[in-house]
Amino acid sequence: YAGDVSPKQAWDMLSGDPAAGLLDVRTPAEWAYVGLPDMSPLGRQPLLVPWMLFPGMQVNPDFTRQVAETGVDQNAELLIICRSGQRSQSAAMALTAAGFRACYNVACGFEGDKDATHHRGTVNGWKVDGLPWVQG
Repeated sequence: YAGDVSPKQAWDMLSGDPAAGLLDVRTPAEWAYVGLPDMSPLGRQPLLVPWMLFPGMQVNPDFTRQVAETGVDQNAELLIICRSGQRSQSAAMALTAAGFRACYNVACGFEGDKDATHHRGTVNGWKVDGLPWVQG
């Protein structure tokens, strides 16, 4: 895959390139209850395809096909995000192996690393960096 970028670097890449996409690979429950990156300031929406399927959390066997079906250009930069940057890194590797040209992992993800009390959302990540997001 093309490497890791911070959430702020990802936002800058998305802002600077209208062809770049943001792929959120968390589960539908995470999208619904934790929130989503808000790309409306850029006139776009994130692509939503789960890397792992809840509740068993096995890898989605249709992942690559489902990403392709979103219509994303396989030659465009694709920023991939999850909760903490682990699932998105695996997804970036899989998509690169499937022929996607520039897949970047959003390190720290949407919620970030755990703090000393084992809570997310206080150390780093998309939300902590003050990037646009919605919940609902």
